[in-house]
Amino acid sequence: MKILGVQANNHKKAFEVRTHRGTWPFPYALVDPAPTPTDRVFDVYVDKELGREAFTYELDSGIEGSVHIDSVLEYNKDPGHLADLMLYRLTVEAQERMKRSRLSTREVCRRLGTSASQLYRLLDQTNQKKSLRQMLALLFVLGCDVDLVVKRRKTA
Repeated sequence: MKILGVQANNHKKAFEVRTHRGTWPFPYALVDPAPTPTDRVFDVYVDKELGREAFTYELDSGIEGSVHIDSVLEYNKDPGHLADLMLYRLTVEAQERMKRSRLSTREVCRRLGTSASQLYRLLDQTNQKKSLRQMLALLFVLGCDVDLVVKRRKTA
């Protein structure tokens, strides 16, 4: 996700990060180096060198820090980001299981009823267009049982 704009809000002691999906707060307390009353945010900008997926800030002392959009989304518990993170974790697990599996790629494809190119798309952790159903089927073929546990989040 690209960052469209960012500004420092010293009153709220937080950065305000604007994306196409809304504006997200990110507290100064979570960044390193953290701004202080004696070393305030001097400048903040969307960092083009980081693909507009992060912002960089500079303190009065000249020290700089950067924050990736993933940290902002995780702090704000964005449901889309958290779902993508779960899919990523399942993909990494499938990659590890595939390496250790005695099944050939051809046999995994046969059992899934799919092509090798589709299997490689399932194993690509940057591909977020795959479904949870496809990943569960792949893990099942690789000899895994996946239990989904739903529990109430702990409030901070």
